[in-house]
Amino acid sequence: MGLLQAGYYSSLGLWLALLGTLGSTGPSLQQVFSDEILGFSTPPGRLSMMAFILNALTCALALLYFIRRGKQCLDFTVTVHFFHLLGCWIYNSRFPSSLTWWLVHVVCTALMAAIGEYLCMRIELREIPLNSAPKSNV
Repeated sequence: MGLLQAGYYSSLGLWLALLGTLGSTGPSLQQVFSDEILGFSTPPGRLSMMAFILNALTCALALLYFIRRGKQCLDFTVTVHFFHLLGCWIYNSRFPSSLTWWLVHVVCTALMAAIGEYLCMRIELREIPLNSAPKSNV
């Protein structure tokens, strides 16, 4: 779980840094944990929203490589976002109340879980080769 949580914040920081070059802003804890920065009205808000969406896609790949079980993707995704909710609550000293924050995180949770489960199920449902005996070259 710790590895997935570290991957979540690492990839979010990378996305914020990459997208921050477009808007001439650097990544900050405010962009990661504040519920008031997310929004459609300001460029930093839109860039942060894009970073969260792209981070959900990146973390779906992390689910594929670290979890590898389709049935566990939803559990790990909800747990990662629950810990993020706790982090936002502690950082802001209040429960997140912005509707945009909740919409972005519900969409990110759904994307991460659905894509992660899809990718894991593709791996799980691959055919098992029946002829696994070593071939001899005579």
